[in-house]
Amino acid sequence: MGVSVRGQGQTRRLALFGTKGVVGRCRDFTEQALADWGWTPARTRQDEELAEDVLLLVSELVTNACLHAGGPTELVLNHTGDRLRIEVADASPEHPRPRVPQVVSQPGGHGLIVIERLARSWGWAPVGDGKIVWLEVGTPAHAAGERQPP
Repeated sequence: MGVSVRGQGQTRRLALFGTKGVVGRCRDFTEQALADWGWTPARTRQDEELAEDVLLLVSELVTNACLHAGGPTELVLNHTGDRLRIEVADASPEHPRPRVPQVVSQPGGHGLIVIERLARSWGWAPVGDGKIVWLEVGTPAHAAGERQPP
């Protein structure tokens, strides 16, 4: 695990290997970072939902790396005053492609749909022999240093 501070932001890195228990480790790592950054405990229902969405998004990115890329190699969280960027690196050069689920009520094929709906933006970039899949979400108003209405 690594932590670096850049200006007003902070970056945390978690090196990863394999697929066993990796989703839980990434969620725990993210949950601790959100607590350290003041996202939790949430002050409003909207902030609570945002924190829950972040954990779901981390789960989706990491699960996709497990299912389609042999497992993630690193999780990076970059927090600034107005956004959280989540990156998951893996060793596969194949870019993410939305799949149409065979049956909407069955598991599988929904990950990128969830990401598209919950993230402010998302994408991917080739890195070495693999890639990074990233997404960004806004930060809770109280964690961004803004005043909450009484």
